[in-house]
Amino acid sequence: MPYACTMTASDAPAPGLSRQQLKTLALASLGGALEFYDFVVFVFFATTMGALFFPADMPQWLKLVQAFGIFAAGYLARPLGGVLMAHFGDLSGRKRMFMLSILLMAVPTLLMGLLPTYAQIGMAAPLLLLLLRILQGAAIGGEAPGAWVFVSEHVSARHRNLACGSLSLGLLAGILLGSLVARAVNAAFDEAQLLAWGWRIPFVAGGVFGLLAMVLRRQLHETPVFAELQQRRALLAETPLKAVVRDHAGAVALGMLLTWLLTAAVVVTILMMPTFLQGMGVSRDAALAGNALAVLAAMAANLLAGALADRYGAGRVLALWSLLLGVAFWWFFREAQAGTYSQWHYAVAGSAVGLTAMIPAIALGGFPAPVRFSGLSFSYNLAYAIAGGLTPVLLSLAMKGNPDAPMQYIAGMAALGVALGVFVEWRGRGS
Repeated sequence: MPYACTMTASDAPAPGLSRQQLKTLALASLGGALEFYDFVVFVFFATTMGALFFPADMPQWLKLVQAFGIFAAGYLARPLGGVLMAHFGDLSGRKRMFMLSILLMAVPTLLMGLLPTYAQIGMAAPLLLLLLRILQGAAIGGEAPGAWVFVSEHVSARHRNLACGSLSLGLLAGILLGSLVARAVNAAFDEAQLLAWGWRIPFVAGGVFGLLAMVLRRQLHETPVFAELQQRRALLAETPLKAVVRDHAGAVALGMLLTWLLTAAVVVTILMMPTFLQGMGVSRDAALAGNALAVLAAMAANLLAGALADRYGAGRVLALWSLLLGVAFWWFFREAQAGTYSQWHYAVAGSAVGLTAMIPAIALGGFPAPVRFSGLSFSYNLAYAIAGGLTPVLLSLAMKGNPDAPMQYIAGMAALGVALGVFVEWRGRGS
């Protein structure tokens, strides 16, 4: 199926973004930021959570692997939540699922902040933490693809990359908020206070943020594309996922490869690097400061890359940004290994995460409106469950024998991104 897939009348090109469209993008991005904060704040306290929720006599490296394993469980739960929410999103409305996902995220996050530790209830502590993390994963499985579909259907096809880039900016803002909160908590409390109760503050606050996001989303309207499908009675009579697997296998494969690239850029460059840097001797404060700069650079790059992709083609810009990812990450990581860590060079590597603007726009472009939510959610969440779930654990283990493992992995993903960009450009010319 060509990149310019079959569209409804509401998908037709328009000269620019209206005030209502800009408001929708802003509210969706802000809500996504608050929800993504809830999902990722765990990783910034991986070392602390490992110390609190596992036996004291367990080796430190094994505690870290176990903590990352619980973090990864959220990714493994994404497909089920994503598929279920997408099913109802394609049949009963995008907005309803957009509201549900935030509620399913806020409650487990709040409960995490209230959990007893291993010293208090033994093995029940990590098991309860795992359960809450799985519930978070189910929620985020519907959030990210649902949000991209939601914003893309509120604008014309010619602004799709910019719309997805603005939403990705919001999701990255949630990661930045998590990084800043982690830095503030670490600065405000000493190690004893942090282990005693300080670690609970970010999770309790996250529950409040989630409820705020749900209130904000009540102001949003159903997408014009879905409203038109309802009016024309063009909704599918069969299960949307069945139609996706049967009729759009090529789009699913492309979506999964694109998601693998997105996973590498976000999970390794943004989420895992503060922990890796501390393992290289960088102080926690310096690592988190560099991480904040990297996320800011990624946020700005998402808007720039999205605007350029709408003007010059998503394939070309994806190839360019993937090349930047490989070169910038190699340069930054090698310097950190040599003891010359630079927060500003980390920011340059972070700017390569701007490729997250094009990835959802390209992926959702392969699915027609009646199955768009299900198609994107299935391909995105299945790939994220595999790549996002395994990457933290496997890289943590691999670094014990191969300190260059993250750098080599990103180089391979950058090569994949260039190849995908060339393919998308070639396919676009041939359609």
